[in-house]
Amino acid sequence: MAGSAEEMITLTSAEQEPRGSGPSAATAPDAEEFVITDNSELGIYEAATGGRTVAGLVYSKVGNRIILSATSVFPEFRGKGVAGRLIGGVLDELRAQGKTATVTCPFATGFVNAHPEYADVLDPASPRSPAAGHGG
Repeated sequence: MAGSAEEMITLTSAEQEPRGSGPSAATAPDAEEFVITDNSELGIYEAATGGRTVAGLVYSKVGNRIILSATSVFPEFRGKGVAGRLIGGVLDELRAQGKTATVTCPFATGFVNAHPEYADVLDPASPRSPAAGHGG
């Protein structure tokens, strides 16, 4: 992985093509295809819609546990629910793979606190960062 998983990624351009075809896909409310791809070389789940990368979720692996550390959305796609769809899609895929997640990203922590249906995906030993708060 390039850089530390603790660093926030900064997305500056959405002119990139998505890498490969990911296992998760969902239909966005605006009827555009929303595809999540695991870029394991960089440790980033990437979201694409309309053939453009729109967001990323930085992660690292510890055994069967995935640590979700930082979420970033290209500026032109912010405020459209992209980050929530990305996090939900990743958590759905982790559940399907029998993996658990620890959430250290503040946005992802807020998401799982607001969506208790993902409690089964959170690692019981360390479900979220203590600094990010508890609930849900």
